[in-house]
Amino acid sequence: QVQLEESGGGLVQAGGSLRLSCTASGRTNAGLSMGWFRQGPGNERAFVATIAKIGAATYYADSVKGRFAISRESARNTVYLQMNSLKPEDTAVYYCAALVGHCSGPGCRDRRLFTSWGRGTQVTVSS
Repeated sequence: QVQLEESGGGLVQAGGSLRLSCTASGRTNAGLSMGWFRQGPGNERAFVATIAKIGAATYYADSVKGRFAISRESARNTVYLQMNSLKPEDTAVYYCAALVGHCSGPGCRDRRLFTSWGRGTQVTVSS
């Protein structure tokens, strides 16, 4: 099994930035594709971004494209989500997710593909 732990959430004013981190442990040797999802109050868990196991290809939800950037540091089994120009509507609990193997492109938006999840970290953007 793969365990995931997120960090880096907090309270920020609109227009500000935050960087989330997610570190994977356990059965990571097969290689992971990683993703970030978020769930706002009263909403379903929604796709934010993903980064593939092979080639580190990235894919973003339209709502965050150009503002958020996902990256990975393979040596540390860590994935990051740099969030810039934050808006109040970005307020949510952000979850890190992993799947064993390669996934890239729009097909990775489906949260059912991801078999491991972190506990989430709260991001609050004030207006």
